[in-house]
Amino acid sequence: MLDQKWIAAHIPHQGRMCLLDAVLSWTDQHVVCESNRHTDPDHPLRAADRLGAATGVEYAAQAMAIHGALLAPTKVRPGPGYLTSVRGLKLYVDRLDDLEGALTVTAQRLSGDERLIIYQIQLHHRDRCLLDGRASVALNVVI
Repeated sequence: MLDQKWIAAHIPHQGRMCLLDAVLSWTDQHVVCESNRHTDPDHPLRAADRLGAATGVEYAAQAMAIHGALLAPTKVRPGPGYLTSVRGLKLYVDRLDDLEGALTVTAQRLSGDERLIIYQIQLHHRDRCLLDGRASVALNVVI
């Protein structure tokens, strides 16, 4: 299991915006992460005194970034990726901040190449699915 310190050293999300606490498992095709930050009253994505379920997409985007870091060649930090699309997103709850206990974030790589990767994303609380959908990330983008 990789902890929050490892995560912060390998993805661009820093400080309070680094939302994931641990990497529970991974393969070449998927990553499973955990977070307990959704109940933090000072959560950076909180609005109107709540954390809406759609913010789970940011948790999934960070899991995708972690997956890229895990698959990168040793001692090579991957360049930034940009979330380009979220499709078929289904939200099964209204908010996340009222759930006690850890959230589990899964990103499964469906397809991709050196420019674009598509993931199936899911966010769970215990055995309950909170959101699922597909997300794509563009890599090696020159701005």
